[in-house]
Amino acid sequence: MKLIPQISLYWKCQLMGWSAAALYWGLLGFLGTGFSWSLAILHFLADLSIYIGLSHLYRNCSIQLGWHKLAIRQLVWRLLPVVVMLGAAFMLLTVSKNYLLRYWFEPGFSMRFTEQLAAQWLVIMATGMRIMSIWLLAYYGYHFAMREINAVKESSRLAMMAKDAAFNNLTAQLNPHFFFNALNSIKALVPENPQATRRAIDLLSDLLRKSLYRKEAGYISLQEEMEMVKDYLELEQIRLEKRLQTSITVAPALLPQPLLPFSIQVMVENAIKHGIANSKESAVLSISVEQEGNNMRVEVQNPGRLQEAATNGLGIKNLQERLQLQYEGNASFRLTQHTADTVLATLKIPLS
Repeated sequence: MKLIPQISLYWKCQLMGWSAAALYWGLLGFLGTGFSWSLAILHFLADLSIYIGLSHLYRNCSIQLGWHKLAIRQLVWRLLPVVVMLGAAFMLLTVSKNYLLRYWFEPGFSMRFTEQLAAQWLVIMATGMRIMSIWLLAYYGYHFAMREINAVKESSRLAMMAKDAAFNNLTAQLNPHFFFNALNSIKALVPENPQATRRAIDLLSDLLRKSLYRKEAGYISLQEEMEMVKDYLELEQIRLEKRLQTSITVAPALLPQPLLPFSIQVMVENAIKHGIANSKESAVLSISVEQEGNNMRVEVQNPGRLQEAATNGLGIKNLQERLQLQYEGNASFRLTQHTADTVLATLKIPLS
């Protein structure tokens, strides 16, 4: 199948613009006296050829000189003499066209070219300067608009690249932080419980595999996140034994909802590290995920007192920055002293 060549926007505008002007001049002739359809068609075709040729010749010169890349102030002073020269060229071509068509096709025409030039040059010169000014305004206006659009696109692209780079950097910091803590937990088990150590290594292996396979994903489902959280809690229960009890409540309808990887896991890790791990008695870590209006609300509650180290840890800081980058202020995270003996971490993210 033979492909039909596409006409560029420039040539479409050239043909439509000069055709409209030529038809307007033809209409003026039609409303006058002595109208001839054959002569009108010749004028129309001649107008298209002459004025498209003149404007296209100027366009090529402008591209060669690089004027379409200039700022407005630089361009204005160059266009003032250009308008005069294009108007003069328009006048000479128009007078020549009118003279030749009359000379060839009008019976009894005997006027000399200089006489017709003297009679018509001023009016046609003014018309030519006005029309060519409009053409120049449209031509350079299009280039200015495209430059602005491309600048906005490039700015948006660079901003997105910076955002992705910042997000990837935060994620790269987060994963080693998580696995470093997990390895420390396993290290504490080695001399005391070799069997539990093997189970802990299996759990860590599963967590590592899930993390690596999902590294390219910007979001994961709540169900996937909770599977990692449960593996992590089992890993910590091996280390803390009866000191760690858990209570997990998740609204089933929210399981497919997307969220940032390691968001709930970081909250749980922070609660264990700064709360339950410091307790000598059995303590309950409570996780609740429910819908609140147009948001998903995640609460992680643990016994203890809120400490500065808990609010300034790497995991919490990274979580807050990732939320800001990904949700642009539409998500929130708070860590508060809920009661005298409990700390509450609350995460709110918009539902998709």
